[in-house]
Amino acid sequence: MKHLFNKFGIISAFILLLFAAGCSSSSKVQKSTNLENYSWLNLDTVKAGKYDTGTMWTFDYPPLKYFKEKYNFSPSEKWLDNVRMSALRFANYCSASFVSADGLVMTNHHCGRESVAKVTKPGEDLFDNGFYAKTLSDERRVPGLYVDQLVAIKDVTNDIQYAMNKGTTPEEKVMFQRAEMDKLKRQYEKETGLRVQIVTLYNGGKYSLYEYKRYTDVRLVFSPEASLGYFGGDYDNFTYPRYDLDCNFFRVYENGKPLHTKHYFHWSPDGAQPGEPVFVVGNPGHTDRLKTVAQLEFLRDVQYPRTLRLLDNLVDVYSSVIKLHPELKTKLQNRLFEFSNSQKAYTGMLAGLRDPVLMQKKVDFERKFQEAVDANPKLKTQDGDLWAKIAALQAKKRKIANVSYALSINPYTSSKYFLIARDVINLADQLKLPEDQRADQYKGAGLDSTIDNLVPKEMDPDMDNAMLKVQVAKFYKYLGSDKSVVEKITGGNTGNAAVNYMLGNTVLTNAGKLKALVKEGPDAILSSSDPFIYFLVNTETQRANLQNEEMQLSSEEATYSQELGKALFDVYGTSIPPDATFTLRISDGVVKGYPYNGTIAPPFTTFYGLYDRYYSFGKKFPWNLPEKWVNPPADFNLSTPLDFVCTSDIIGGNSGSPVINEKAQIVGLAFDGNIESLPGNFIFTTKTNRAVAVQSVGMMEAIKDLYKATRLSDELEAGKIVSDK
Repeated sequence: MKHLFNKFGIISAFILLLFAAGCSSSSKVQKSTNLENYSWLNLDTVKAGKYDTGTMWTFDYPPLKYFKEKYNFSPSEKWLDNVRMSALRFANYCSASFVSADGLVMTNHHCGRESVAKVTKPGEDLFDNGFYAKTLSDERRVPGLYVDQLVAIKDVTNDIQYAMNKGTTPEEKVMFQRAEMDKLKRQYEKETGLRVQIVTLYNGGKYSLYEYKRYTDVRLVFSPEASLGYFGGDYDNFTYPRYDLDCNFFRVYENGKPLHTKHYFHWSPDGAQPGEPVFVVGNPGHTDRLKTVAQLEFLRDVQYPRTLRLLDNLVDVYSSVIKLHPELKTKLQNRLFEFSNSQKAYTGMLAGLRDPVLMQKKVDFERKFQEAVDANPKLKTQDGDLWAKIAALQAKKRKIANVSYALSINPYTSSKYFLIARDVINLADQLKLPEDQRADQYKGAGLDSTIDNLVPKEMDPDMDNAMLKVQVAKFYKYLGSDKSVVEKITGGNTGNAAVNYMLGNTVLTNAGKLKALVKEGPDAILSSSDPFIYFLVNTETQRANLQNEEMQLSSEEATYSQELGKALFDVYGTSIPPDATFTLRISDGVVKGYPYNGTIAPPFTTFYGLYDRYYSFGKKFPWNLPEKWVNPPADFNLSTPLDFVCTSDIIGGNSGSPVINEKAQIVGLAFDGNIESLPGNFIFTTKTNRAVAVQSVGMMEAIKDLYKATRLSDELEAGKIVSDK
């Protein structure tokens, strides 16, 4: 798994937005997790675990009593402040940390992949060949890259809840909430000069104001070859044992010089030891562990199956296009990885939701929570019916969600032909207005330019036609009995025949014909029989109505979820952590293997295992190695631990998180979770769920003895720049 934001693979920001409304389905998953497999078990005996909601503790409410009871460890306020200030958020998708007093930053190779591309000069291939700055002057500034340091936390719960209570409807409550958040954000940013984020915890049970210092001069120091940072490729993704050197190093500069920072993590010379308590400090992206059972069932039955079907199709489309056009591999491969990685992630999450035992644990947690609410007269009066209200909303969503999804048009899942049609319709709507009321691009010289650019200069028929085929299948599947519009635009055909019919009857692929239609005027455009224009025009009202209904349901659900969050906080306080919010958390665990495939996964792997996979797979991609690795120097110790697993709780966004010991020393660098961890989106267990990390000693062995990057290894060992050579 690599960045979600990041632990679920390179799930970039647009992937998150795209799949917030959908996900997975597989007959294999259904067969392996259906109730028949548990016929021997009385589900009524299944009980919720104490920490099913996870161990992603906030720095607002560190679990000091829990740490003491579990590890006999009592971190001081100074320890916690230093850990918080040493940790970083890497851009808007990963985690990172300071690892020297001179601004040296550590994160994952896959988190820095885009940055490596940005500093690659003509004639270089830093992705395949790696990069090492031998001197400070060789460190390359990455355009647009920044890291954020959490410098202060304030509780603003009373302010926001007071504002929300002014509302008398769910829509008003949400409106007042957002207004108060915006006001506080502006106020504190003006007062401090820092970047401010209002963080919703416990679904609104608590609100915190986080103040960040942002560093924008970030330079690349070291990056291994992609074959090491991504060893095993997509095949080994979400697996363990692993053999990845998934690390990158950057440096923060301030006023043109390396930043001198008081807060940073020292390097452990011993690495992570089996059975040792460790702590992952990073920014987990999103979890749904505090959702009600009804909300999880909606994800299981509607949203996730839909999205996984889409991902399956996208993977097929991109794979086939790359196969037909190898020259497009560089352009499309990273997007394909994002889709295939998401495909695996959602498959695992859906499998968890379809697991009766895991769902029964959620049922038991909800039952106990509701009993606690009912036992308190005040809570029962104000919150006792929230579960029923939320369940009723899910029933309403089930009736409209798939139709709304099918009618939606967006640049990542729609054929370009529909995007062109949307632009043409927007043009028609503007032409109906007096010229002085139109947007600039629709009047004067701007209008001619807009018309000229309606048909994109670059079209990829293989990709666009494949995407159109997927979209037509989506129409037929999700629009139910109301398929008259679809049948008209496809001529009643499906598959390739539908695509051929639509392309044979459109003007959108011919700039001359399209301009001729535009010259006929807006009425001619809006009444056109062009399949793509016709579809959008004749579904516009339905699409708008469904979107409005979904927005209303979303507002109601947000309000009820917040009220339930307040009840949750009243019942449990901070004894359980809130859902992940891509803000800083500390998650405890121990270095520990686990049973898998009829055997046992070891707590750590070594470089010997890397070479075993290299030779076992015939030295072929994605298990290939660069020349320097094929013939390592004599002092390179192959028995050095390379990767390890621990029971710490991580999720997307944790990629690049430092793994530290009780001395706040770096013992590892989190980069993944095993495939058994995928249900962690809604429930956390430690039986087989593991975080996967690079060992500190493994990184040091490679940096020092194989790459001979002594300037970097000396700085890591000393905690400061030792020399500029």
